[in-house]
Amino acid sequence: MNKTFAIRGGSGNIIEPDVNARPQDNLYLAVNSQWLENAKIPSDRSRISSFDGIDLNVEKSLMKDFADWADGKKSVTDVPNLEKAVEFYKLARDFDKRNSDGANPIKADMTLLEMIQDFTDFNLKAADLYKAAFSLPFSFFVDADMKNTKVNVLNFSGPSTFLPDTKTYETDGAEKLLEILKKQSIKLLTMAGVSEQQATEYAEDALKFDKRISKVVKSTEEWADYPATYNPMPINDFLGKIKNFNMKHFLDGAFGELPERVIVNEPRFLEHFDELINEDTFDEIKGWMMIKFINGAASYLSQEFREAGFAFSQALSGQPELSSGEKQAYRLTNSVFSEVVGVYYGQTYFGENAKKDVLDMIHKMLDVYEKRLKENSWLSESTKEKAIVKLRALILKIGYPDKIEEIYNRLKVTPKSEGGSLYSNARSSEIESVKYNTEKLHKPVDRTVWMMPGNLVNACYDPQRNDLTFPAAILQAPFYDIKQDRAENFGGIGTVIAHEISHAFDNNGAKFDELGNMKNWWTDEDFKEFEKRTQAEIDLFDGIKYGPVVLNGKQIVSENIADQGGLTAAVEAAKGESDDLKKLFENFARVWANKQLTESIKTQVAIDVHAPGPERANVQSQCQDDFYEVFDVKEDDGMWLDPDKRVHIW
Repeated sequence: MNKTFAIRGGSGNIIEPDVNARPQDNLYLAVNSQWLENAKIPSDRSRISSFDGIDLNVEKSLMKDFADWADGKKSVTDVPNLEKAVEFYKLARDFDKRNSDGANPIKADMTLLEMIQDFTDFNLKAADLYKAAFSLPFSFFVDADMKNTKVNVLNFSGPSTFLPDTKTYETDGAEKLLEILKKQSIKLLTMAGVSEQQATEYAEDALKFDKRISKVVKSTEEWADYPATYNPMPINDFLGKIKNFNMKHFLDGAFGELPERVIVNEPRFLEHFDELINEDTFDEIKGWMMIKFINGAASYLSQEFREAGFAFSQALSGQPELSSGEKQAYRLTNSVFSEVVGVYYGQTYFGENAKKDVLDMIHKMLDVYEKRLKENSWLSESTKEKAIVKLRALILKIGYPDKIEEIYNRLKVTPKSEGGSLYSNARSSEIESVKYNTEKLHKPVDRTVWMMPGNLVNACYDPQRNDLTFPAAILQAPFYDIKQDRAENFGGIGTVIAHEISHAFDNNGAKFDELGNMKNWWTDEDFKEFEKRTQAEIDLFDGIKYGPVVLNGKQIVSENIADQGGLTAAVEAAKGESDDLKKLFENFARVWANKQLTESIKTQVAIDVHAPGPERANVQSQCQDDFYEVFDVKEDDGMWLDPDKRVHIW
């Protein structure tokens, strides 16, 4: 479950460029058509965008650094745990060893799964499988209690499906995608030594179970309602819901105790638990676990395994080619040691002058937000006061953390000389992560933890910590450049900053107080008006046809509220420092420049809570009264939106 609310969207541009487009008719095309004509999607990616352009440069710099360290061309920088990351990178880059090892690194884990005899045996072994980081047909995770964010609690939910979202199963292409996964899985299993007959049975059983759970687990739209995941249940009531599986035995084994209560994230899954997980479905469960395992493991094995495991991902994304081994080595390392790599990136490539200037912009944006809240025409004084308290309690995290989270101190890397493989080290990191999360159950919530590493081109708001995170990587052009016009910076990083602030007051964030606790701080009348305006935001985007997809206004509403509030606040702030709002709107459109393959658009829109880039640029600008004045937009122009249709929340 992803509880952070980020600026970055994933859907793409399929609008034909028009270099003659006027901003009055299509702001996005007027600004980005030249870029769209010239931009090339890399062969090992499924899109290129403003975000991806920065990410490519970040990746290029860090790949060179890791290669130089691994080759002994320069000494490893004195960042805690970076030496371990370099050792992991060496294993990931060593394709001679990966290729010679073949399937050997996964044999022991394969045997563990194959030796599960029946449902009773599965019940006895499930806790150990959980601690060993295998995929189970249900999920537990320790996180902050939404109503008391000082303490951690145990959360329960269903498993993930093979396709990106439950609604993907309703599309015409679902069966074709699942058939590709089936063939891929059979091939991977036979490469690992399983007979073709047995591999086929595993795959067929897995798809049967996946079909069952796809009808029960939450869709992306449902997950987008974050507060609805909070359903506390006393442990005896929880256990009483489950008859076939010995959940008490599992919890005792996995956590060493029975917690007093469990937070049920997916009540519907719990209600259907017994019909999904029982003696009659055991073969399906075992097949599902095998398919989850082999497809997850393929990336850490030989080049032959990598290539065999690419077909399904390629079908979902449209990505023409598998990434090079050198790139994969960096990406796997970055995945396991993300915060370590992020701190190195921040210390090396992020300037203190830029940090001070961005911090100044954040404080200006907070001042603008407070002013707008005070002058708000539809909130009562009581609600205004509490909103301002929450605003001023926001914790700012800029660039990269001062200290690296404890989990990275606990990760161990066994080098090749001592018998380590890429797979064995990746597995040990997963197992340690499960253990680390489990141990949080009796520890206070650590509010210093960062939700994003410094080298990630993104930003986020965390409602349970009431904090804003702006990683170093996003603090560069087109979002931010200390040398570019202030209005352009407000149109870029200014809207990003205010976007994240707005998440504190979106349809999810509005239900949490200044301490991150889920608590109603609104008057009934104010919240009814807020819900009315939220519905207007849903209606504004709902049903927009975007190439092969239709937008779901409810699924993307929280990000659209944040976009609306972010752009409005940035415009207000810029008025105090610049008289050139034209540059602000143009740069706002520029940051959403995006070119993406059709298959990837389908997948991203199915699982993303953000609107496509062109719609973010155009529709939100249409709701800004200043936009009409700046570009002299008339009623017969393409960007015109009737005043009563323009959405104003924050």
